[in-house]
Amino acid sequence: MPKDKQNADVASRQGLEYCNKLFAIERDIKDKSKEERYKIRHEHSFPVIQEFGTWLEEQKSKALPKSAFGKAVSYCLNQWKKLNTFLEDGDLELDNNRAERSIKPFVIGRKNWMFANTPKGAKSSALIYSIIETAKENELNPFNYLQFLFENLPQIDINDQEKLDKFLPWSEDLPGNCKLQKTQSK
Repeated sequence: MPKDKQNADVASRQGLEYCNKLFAIERDIKDKSKEERYKIRHEHSFPVIQEFGTWLEEQKSKALPKSAFGKAVSYCLNQWKKLNTFLEDGDLELDNNRAERSIKPFVIGRKNWMFANTPKGAKSSALIYSIIETAKENELNPFNYLQFLFENLPQIDINDQEKLDKFLPWSEDLPGNCKLQKTQSK
């Protein structure tokens, strides 16, 4: 194996170790509160991110720019600000896997949705899918939540932000039937 290839393989494993450390921290704090996640990330993830950034800068000067490893290093450095965003808020996630999983059915089925063949149809589809997925993320029953919205939103003044806030999926004022019932394990 050529020396450059060996060096890139070793360096790739080192880069993966930084990522694995960050994801291990995230697994350990997934059930913590937003505030606890924020604090733990600053104590544990922030030093790993700093070390990783320094390592990436060192690799940038060593890696062949057009090699797969060189492209990976450049990509990571170009996305550096976005990578660090999860440190700013305990509600943010390290990756976007959950969001990507939630839109996957729509991406797979897009060829079947002929009703969205106009900009207005596409906008309407995007709106309803966003409401449904946001309801799911907030542990609501999408059917019951949509029914509640359709039955009650027409009766309120949409310019009254305080009243509109009560219809948001994270509102404490939503009726109980909108919330998913937690099943208790025996």
